[in-house]
Amino acid sequence: MPLSAPVRPVESIGRLFTALQHDSHQMNAVPRKRLHWQYKGEPQLYLFEQGEVSVLRATDGLVMASAYDPHLFGLAESIQSLQCHILRVETESTILRVDAKKAMKIIDEQNLWRDVSITLSYFTSYLFYRDDLVVQQRTYSVIRNHLLEMSQLSLDTRMRTSILEYIQERTHLSRSSVLNVISSLKTESYLEIKRGGYLLEVNNLPDKL
Repeated sequence: MPLSAPVRPVESIGRLFTALQHDSHQMNAVPRKRLHWQYKGEPQLYLFEQGEVSVLRATDGLVMASAYDPHLFGLAESIQSLQCHILRVETESTILRVDAKKAMKIIDEQNLWRDVSITLSYFTSYLFYRDDLVVQQRTYSVIRNHLLEMSQLSLDTRMRTSILEYIQERTHLSRSSVLNVISSLKTESYLEIKRGGYLLEVNNLPDKL
């Protein structure tokens, strides 16, 4: 059985947002825009308020996670020079940018390092959760895990990305492998799918296929 997704630390993220918003600048965040961790040579933090943004692995563009609720990105990247991930805006979004040096000063002054630690721990836990979905799993298990993950998204969000696109962006599974499993599940009435391959409903997926 896969791990459960970690609980997002709403209160800690909220306190960091409140502290940093005053010194932030709103960005023009259009769909498919990729955000750089530096602005004019200075490290940045991003306050993601609403919309949809994906975290991509820098080496190959694999989607590691997607955010639909308020999040704070760039904490680890501003502390460590190794930048393994990039951000890609998926929909019209509200995103604020704040200089990392200024942010760290505010965090020092308001004693918010506990909230920083909690937020970073959440991101670390999410990476363990994601690895549990895909690493050393059989093809069907990987697809099943991602279908269950998709089923937790709103219908509007599911209608923006097909099942095939969602899974392939997050795994190295071939198109044929994904489509064969999806076809079998649909035939057995485990899935309800809209024309175009969009997920409508998941009905008690079997542990094995």
